[in-house]
Amino acid sequence: MTIPTNAELLGKVDIRGAGPRCKLLIGDINGDGRMELVLVQPDDRQDVRYIPHHVQCVTAYDLDGRLLWQTGKPSEQAGGPGSDYPAQLYDLDGDGKLEVLCVMDGRFLLLDGATGGVKAEYELPDPQAHDCIIIANLSGGEKASDVILKDRYRRMWALNRNLELLWTHEGNPGHFPWVYDLNGDGRDEVMAGYDLLDHQGKKLWSCLELEDHADCIWVGDVNGDGEPELVIGGSVTVMYDKQGRELWRYDGSIESQHVALGKFRSDLPGLQIAGLDRIVRGDTGDKLSTSGKDALFLLDAEGQEVWKEERTTGGWLTIIETLSGWDDGQLDYILAYRRGGGVFPTLYDGHLNAVTVFPVDGYAAHADLFGEGREQVIIYDQETAYVFASRPRDLSAAVPGSPLRQPKRLYSSTLYPGGEV
Repeated sequence: MTIPTNAELLGKVDIRGAGPRCKLLIGDINGDGRMELVLVQPDDRQDVRYIPHHVQCVTAYDLDGRLLWQTGKPSEQAGGPGSDYPAQLYDLDGDGKLEVLCVMDGRFLLLDGATGGVKAEYELPDPQAHDCIIIANLSGGEKASDVILKDRYRRMWALNRNLELLWTHEGNPGHFPWVYDLNGDGRDEVMAGYDLLDHQGKKLWSCLELEDHADCIWVGDVNGDGEPELVIGGSVTVMYDKQGRELWRYDGSIESQHVALGKFRSDLPGLQIAGLDRIVRGDTGDKLSTSGKDALFLLDAEGQEVWKEERTTGGWLTIIETLSGWDDGQLDYILAYRRGGGVFPTLYDGHLNAVTVFPVDGYAAHADLFGEGREQVIIYDQETAYVFASRPRDLSAAVPGSPLRQPKRLYSSTLYPGGEV
């Protein structure tokens, strides 16, 4: 069988100067009307099971491959992506320009997106409050201007734009709490793992009989009733209404490491839930082996299994995300990468057909780089970032000098992708 590539290579960026084991963030950091690539390198900590990473170097490139700036010094001994890197691209100070928000050397920094210079720096509320950075609207302003920090698995701190403490929470917040205004009062609620908190940190309800921790959280009107539901992947995949009533639970997986909501099928009502089951973990002591096995699956709006992949190759670290706007089709795709076993990053449709197989391996990120309503996919390894699209295009800005907005998905970057539809 011929596997389609169907991906136009728009350009390549040499990212070796950023150092190894970086994470890619995307945003229009200089306001020129097209997005830039920001490579974030973690510190040298190798074991992040209990204490997460700091950031030690941030490097910015434009799409033409020019190195724009670098803050910090890259290290060949940098740790790997066993946890999130505490960094996001967002306009926190409200001046209309993106900053790089990051935790470096035990301080919370705002780096000027255009130059990399330090605009502001703040003390952390706790030495371990640097597992990830979540942007939220807890104060009820016109735009999100608050920050949530957390340690690896136990505590959270909510802070205003000046990094002044609003409230704390102790519980089981999972990997990346998701914020969303569920009740329409202009302030975000916080799905902190298995606990829903209001904007003041008060617990509204908790998930029942769920083990371990929440790996990822999605919000969307799955069943078409006009109200948002919450889908959580962890020990199982489960859906709740906004009052905390469990609507269904799919327990046909060993470990539901990732889920992603989308309209992947036209023949099924509502939204569908793509998932990733870690069937056999490849842990060997403190090392990762390739002997593990994972599999994609798809659920309908009622939580019933539509299909499950039967993998013939090894690999257990797949990440999946919903990709919309890749081509002229009306349906979403499932972007799967870090598959292992010789399987390159792939776009799957709702029938598990490989629509596009990218011709290089690596991590993946995606964005509308030019503000045209089309998403491009960037595959990057230790040396090169490859920019792909479904059709040819040059890399110039669609409207030069008109800054592109930073969507919530891009300022909520995480190793454990959640989202909203």
